[in-house]
Amino acid sequence: MTTAEQVYEAVKPIPESLIREILDFVHFLRVRRGSTPERAEELNLGYAQETSLKKVWDNLEDEVWNDVPAL
Repeated sequence: MTTAEQVYEAVKPIPESLIREILDFVHFLRVRRGSTPERAEELNLGYAQETSLKKVWDNLEDEVWNDVPAL
């Protein structure tokens, strides 16, 4: 029996109101892991922004700011 089948068997006897909570949790896990199309798009955009700003962030002139203590 696959894990998905085990989950299905475990959920079958649970009342509908609790199944909704389980489904919400599954959606949470998918978003957290980035397995939704929306989350994947956000991650791709973040990577593109990071790549574009690498020259701005990683330069010797701004290196001194790395040692400034936090307030």
